[in-house]
Amino acid sequence: MTNQEIAELAAQYLMPTYALPRVAFVRGEGAMLYDADGNEYLDFLAGIAVSGVGYAHPRLVQAICGQARRIMHTSNLFLIEPQVRLARRLAELSFADRTFVCNSGAEANEAAIKLARKWAGQHLAPGQRSIITALKSFHGRTLTTATATGQEKYHRPFAPLPPGFSYVPFGDLAALEAALDETVCAVMLEPIQGEGGINVPPDDYLPGVRRLCDDHGILLILDEVQTGLGRTGTWFGYEHYGIAPDIMTLAKSLGGGFPIGACLAADDVAMAFEPGDHASTFGGNHLACAAAVETLAIIEDEGLLDNARAMGELLIRRFSDMARESDRVDHIRGKGLLLGVKLGGEFAKSVVSGCMERGLVINALGPDVLRLAPPLTITAEQCERAVAIIAEALAEAD
Repeated sequence: MTNQEIAELAAQYLMPTYALPRVAFVRGEGAMLYDADGNEYLDFLAGIAVSGVGYAHPRLVQAICGQARRIMHTSNLFLIEPQVRLARRLAELSFADRTFVCNSGAEANEAAIKLARKWAGQHLAPGQRSIITALKSFHGRTLTTATATGQEKYHRPFAPLPPGFSYVPFGDLAALEAALDETVCAVMLEPIQGEGGINVPPDDYLPGVRRLCDDHGILLILDEVQTGLGRTGTWFGYEHYGIAPDIMTLAKSLGGGFPIGACLAADDVAMAFEPGDHASTFGGNHLACAAAVETLAIIEDEGLLDNARAMGELLIRRFSDMARESDRVDHIRGKGLLLGVKLGGEFAKSVVSGCMERGLVINALGPDVLRLAPPLTITAEQCERAVAIIAEALAEAD
């Protein structure tokens, strides 16, 4: 089928949860995508920070196909060897001791919220169950995670919402401290806000949050769905700040493109869960976990953390130069390969469209921020090509 034929079927048969796109990608290789009409694109979005090891990585393809030939699913009523190997590897890489495996970032955050409240029931005063999150945050689209998300546009159409959440400005330690009352059991934050605009907190913010949580005897939950697994140039975003959370969530890049999520916690928190407290029919299945184990191995074996840092630094230099030379770019922010280009006006949508016409995939976070989140395998040559295309699109944007 052509792009147009696929679009017509989508318009007829799919629920309208997305603005109808014009392009259907049917093949990928490395950082390149190919649509149904045979057009080639350089991908600087990676499925929204999902395809961290690029498309059709031979090792990942082999791992998925090999596991599919053996067994894909049995349910968590039985032991699942790839799930156990994944949990062990995540424990080796992070602060955590134990993992619950699910299918998505929203599910991972649901598990984190339930775990925090179960732990609170065992350790804190009755009624101390509320969770503070940040304005402009994003934690998912289930009713609970949409409520945890500090953006009114995700709340308004779906009221009544679950109770137990309040919001403070991101990066404002004083505001957080003022909000910590006797009802709060946890603080839930992204190390760098993704959907909110690639917002980076002051260097002392997360250490200060950790200190406040310790002082009040409550939990720190970090949503690393977008920042985790090499995206910022370290395995996890919290490593930039010299602290560790009590609970952490992962998804996106974890399966290299295959759907999987995870909720990780230190032993003293994780053991609050008991059999029957939480579950997932498909979570932690053989196929998804085999993909995740191989993805982690590829990131390590191919030095993709180093590459994310180096390519991020290159992009920051290029867009910082652009900001000095033109009022079309105000500044660039972020870490590693999770970057936001703040524009000098509200023409991000026009830039995204101009880039697509020139064979580059990016997206906009609001009217004046471009998100750059390419595969961690991206090369310097591809980065230079992307910068040149964005510069052309900026010059014509209105």
